[in-house]
Amino acid sequence: MVHASNPLDDPAADPFAIAKEAAAQLAAATGVVKHDIALTLGSGWAKAADLLGETVATVPATDIVGFSQPAVVGHVGTIRSIRLPDGRHALVLGARTHYYEGHGVRRVVHSVRTAAAAGASVMVLTNGAGGIKEHWTPGTPVLISDHINLTANSPLEGATFIDLTDLYSRRLRDIARSVQPDLDEGVYTQFRGPHYETPAEVQMAKAIGGHIVGMSTALEAIAAREAGMEVLGFSLITNLAAGISPDALSHAEVLQAGKDAEPVISDLLARVVAEL
Repeated sequence: MVHASNPLDDPAADPFAIAKEAAAQLAAATGVVKHDIALTLGSGWAKAADLLGETVATVPATDIVGFSQPAVVGHVGTIRSIRLPDGRHALVLGARTHYYEGHGVRRVVHSVRTAAAAGASVMVLTNGAGGIKEHWTPGTPVLISDHINLTANSPLEGATFIDLTDLYSRRLRDIARSVQPDLDEGVYTQFRGPHYETPAEVQMAKAIGGHIVGMSTALEAIAAREAGMEVLGFSLITNLAAGISPDALSHAEVLQAGKDAEPVISDLLARVVAEL
């Protein structure tokens, strides 16, 4: 069924209770009691789901409490349960709510909290993003080593203090590099969006230690850490950031770069997941 109103919009609601309810609905819909790993597949990464293993079930996201229909072209609106070759189960979240949609942080991180409630101990977050390092050509996959959150918001509520020192797990990054040793890494900077960054904003991000600019991931990563999950982050560099690139930016360019890189990065991600 489609939920006309979202219970997460009620300030008095408990977002963790709603995530627990969503996880129970997923278990009933998929027949899988526990999922071991979860993946949010951003622009360019969606085809990886086809390479992970055997799809047990595909569920429309809006059938599950708290989820919204994706507002962005390039994001699928489903949740897939996949049996990996080693018998573990992966939950592939194709319905990402972006902060710039204006639905509030609870809805942005609901998929992550649901994954944790479903049993996942590893959260793989992927995105398409702009690159600040000039040698990163469009189509380059980059590991996220850390982030800078410029949304001026947090998924943590009240006096909740969470250590983010090793937020993007070094252990998981090392595993990824054991699969592809030449993987570069960088600091992801989340802006609010939905407009692309100005050249001056990109230079600001560079000055404060950023290497990648985008509009997702950081808030989700914080929620994943709060839930006790290990986080692995991947950015697909879809374009050089504003002012670094001599060309104007467009969403069509982002989608095309993702499409062009899809076979290579999907294979990479599937091989990395097999080792996690």
